[in-house]
Amino acid sequence: MLREYDRAFRQLLIFIDLTLISLAFLSAYFLRSYLGIILDKTIIKPQYPLEHYLTVLPTVLILWGTSLYLTRAYIDLRRRSLWIMLYEIFKANLLATFVFGSIAYLLKLYYISRVFLGSFSVLALIFICLERTAIITTLRYFRKKGFNTRYVLLVGTGKRAQSFIRLVQRHPEWGFKIIGLLDMDPKLVGKRVLGHKIIGKLTDIPTILDQRIVDEVIFVVPRTWLANIELAILYCEQVGKRVSIAIDLFTLQFARAQQTGLPGFPLLMFQSTTDKHISLFIKRFLDIAISLTLLMILSPVFFVTAMIIKFNSSDGPVVFKQVRVGLNGRLFTLYKFRTMVLNAENLLESLRKYNEMTGPVFKMSNDPRLIKFGRFIRKFSLDEFPQLVNVLRGDMSIVGPRPPIPAEIKKYEPWQRRRLSMRPGLTCLWQVQGRNKIIKFDEWMKLDLQYIDNWSLALDLKIFVQTIPIVLLGIGAK
Repeated sequence: MLREYDRAFRQLLIFIDLTLISLAFLSAYFLRSYLGIILDKTIIKPQYPLEHYLTVLPTVLILWGTSLYLTRAYIDLRRRSLWIMLYEIFKANLLATFVFGSIAYLLKLYYISRVFLGSFSVLALIFICLERTAIITTLRYFRKKGFNTRYVLLVGTGKRAQSFIRLVQRHPEWGFKIIGLLDMDPKLVGKRVLGHKIIGKLTDIPTILDQRIVDEVIFVVPRTWLANIELAILYCEQVGKRVSIAIDLFTLQFARAQQTGLPGFPLLMFQSTTDKHISLFIKRFLDIAISLTLLMILSPVFFVTAMIIKFNSSDGPVVFKQVRVGLNGRLFTLYKFRTMVLNAENLLESLRKYNEMTGPVFKMSNDPRLIKFGRFIRKFSLDEFPQLVNVLRGDMSIVGPRPPIPAEIKKYEPWQRRRLSMRPGLTCLWQVQGRNKIIKFDEWMKLDLQYIDNWSLALDLKIFVQTIPIVLLGIGAK
């Protein structure tokens, strides 16, 4: 849970810290060189060439990185006070400076002057403190405002569950939002525990997961419930929901149980989706970079496509908006260039008998609802280009399962709902391995789950590259 995200964030933070230390090192060198130029040579000697200093830079990075680690500068980044973290950075800087100065003295590194060492120490401290302050305060501000919120369904209403609720309430910066509680006693449904409503029984989990946005189900239950929660856990696994179970069930026997992220709540976690958080962070970074680049490059295509639609169907909007289902059931507005007549949705039922797909989706060759040039726009996926805005906003990714409409989700079988456990995308395995030539809905869903189960940045790159000729040649489109 939080520990896995902290690990990924910690690795990123270490990289940024070492980059800033390198920048402080070079800045100290050039500052020392500048002082050597403007001051009398009897006061401060000229600087040695940069090559001398670069030979010790790897040692400097190891020393500062080790000092930050030893002084616990990367522990509990979500929960600890910022002032405590800054104090630990100060201690690490002091320790690293002392060790580096001692090494320079013992090895007689004559070019490492006291002016350079002092300047470097001060700059490194300032850079890292400013960086840590900016990152931590920004992240905590956005979490308190509701961004990056994780919607949690809490199973349990007893004392330990109440302790968990209090802990989450004390730390809004963690980004947890408890959507409701579950209990085994039907008489408790509708009542409130510490401001949170008991929204159902344990057996109601399938219904609640179908109707609510839930990122994680956390079981904080008494020992007597253990025999009753297995089916609920198996269902969560089937639909792709992350499950965490409080394992401090037997205080004496499990007093040393490993803690996964919340102080006082060691949790046993089951996860059916990827936990490669660094890779997911890179995926999101690439989504932003690629969508921004394509929006700029394709702006003439946007303009021409919009003009074609306006000239051929002037009585309606150029861009079609539709509610779609995203990550873990989140609803968002999807943007497409309009390729159909205005009353296309009303005509859908009369065309159901011509559906060429099995399951809840509708696909039809030579759809009569298409406007003039609508088939051309669809053939080369021009109608999908506005979804780059959805990617930029974070509703979608470049690569991922295609986003369904809410009506389709209601007809899904439980195992098919697991495709919602990953952010939807512009392109996916279904599009590069057959697109509309695949007429069996189950085969489409299996391809999406195959993508989720085998996800990697390399797989995303492969799908993205394979999509390019498919779009340019209009392969498989209807």
